[in-house]
Amino acid sequence: MSAKITFSESADLADLKSFLERAKRLDENGVVKFKAAGDVLAVYVAPIFSGSLLGGGTTVLGLRTMRLRGEFQLDANFEISAILDRLAKPTVFITSSLELPPASVKVAWAGITPPRDGWLKVSGIAQSELSEVAKVGIAEVASLLPTSIGASIATKVRQDVWGKLISGPTPYPAGAGFAMSGLGFLTPDEEVDVFQAPGWLRLSSQNGHVLCRFSSVG
Repeated sequence: MSAKITFSESADLADLKSFLERAKRLDENGVVKFKAAGDVLAVYVAPIFSGSLLGGGTTVLGLRTMRLRGEFQLDANFEISAILDRLAKPTVFITSSLELPPASVKVAWAGITPPRDGWLKVSGIAQSELSEVAKVGIAEVASLLPTSIGASIATKVRQDVWGKLISGPTPYPAGAGFAMSGLGFLTPDEEVDVFQAPGWLRLSSQNGHVLCRFSSVG
């Protein structure tokens, strides 16, 4: 797949670069999903993934949407590092066009498709609460993970911490706070809207969306 997508403005490319840099800090070997059907590009990342589409566990996706110049059909996954390498080229911001890597990569979470319709607003969460949830969770993960530990154990520890439900009008996994904070979606003193659809929870701020799929939501 050797192709280009052209963004409406170079500022959108700068936003994409910032978003993916943050996502890579949350997952060094992360993958990004590009999905477009028309002139809007949906950009998904997965800071937290259970590793199984059929079993339990929490999956947390981050989503930004950006306007494209023209109509595009795209549904592909790329290593975040590969996209950032291309965004490092000055010509990208001159032309507002991004050359995509030659091949899509496979990743299990990309098969999880959040619904486009049927979302119902159910509550709101203060930015300060989400920031505190992220802060507490990061400290807990750090305290539970020694400097040398197997990958499978580390994954289980993170799932246990970020999968904990935070009580309130609409319970949500701690990982949602982690993703909202880590991906730069929080603005001081903002209230984040909470939406629900069958099997899913969505937190939406003015800067982006976090979508949670976990067995307790129904």
